[in-house]
Amino acid sequence: MPSSLANPESRTPAFRLAVLASGRGSNLQALIDARRAGGLPADIVLVASDKAFAPALQRAEEAGIATLALDPKDYATRAAFDEALFARVAEHRPDLVVLAGFMRILDAAALAPWVGRMINIHPSLLPKYRGLHTHRRALEAGDALHGSSVHYVTAELDGGPVVAQAEIPVRPDDTPDTLAGRLLGEEHRLLVACVARIAEGHIALAESTVLHDGRPLAVPLRLQGDGQLA
Repeated sequence: MPSSLANPESRTPAFRLAVLASGRGSNLQALIDARRAGGLPADIVLVASDKAFAPALQRAEEAGIATLALDPKDYATRAAFDEALFARVAEHRPDLVVLAGFMRILDAAALAPWVGRMINIHPSLLPKYRGLHTHRRALEAGDALHGSSVHYVTAELDGGPVVAQAEIPVRPDDTPDTLAGRLLGEEHRLLVACVARIAEGHIALAESTVLHDGRPLAVPLRLQGDGQLA
């Protein structure tokens, strides 16, 4: 009588994630928590940073995830650092690299082999407010809505094709700090939802077009109240 358990050697290998972070790693923690809860069909195989004492690395170590820290000062150029970093990342064979608060502009040549296999989460409703200080800029512009975007990474800063976005209303008494604080939880849910969809094969990049279930995505998906994308 055949066993009810599948042969381990015949199982589909788990989708592999590498996460790059420069700071506290709250988005990384959201991925770790979702993986533990069974809501993320992927294994985080590496967390890498350009900061040796980044709290994100401690979060990874506490979760039993391999870590890597490289110091940009040890390399003659930005390109040399990026080349070394991605060579080390490649050793872990990730299916997807997630930039989760990785505060560096990547060299185009080092990035090129990873286009279509790397996403970033950015705290604005792209194409608005690429770069830094997004919450302050949204308030200064008088925006009624603010949000976060997950996009594929290209050589253009925060300019790659957008996968999905989460929106929140801007309140009259908001400050950059209160706006950032209210958005953070939505960022976490958005990133988890996007990574899950990519890991399940529902989302992919074909040249410069995001495909959703094989069809070109005309507009970014939106995070719904139940945490799903639609």
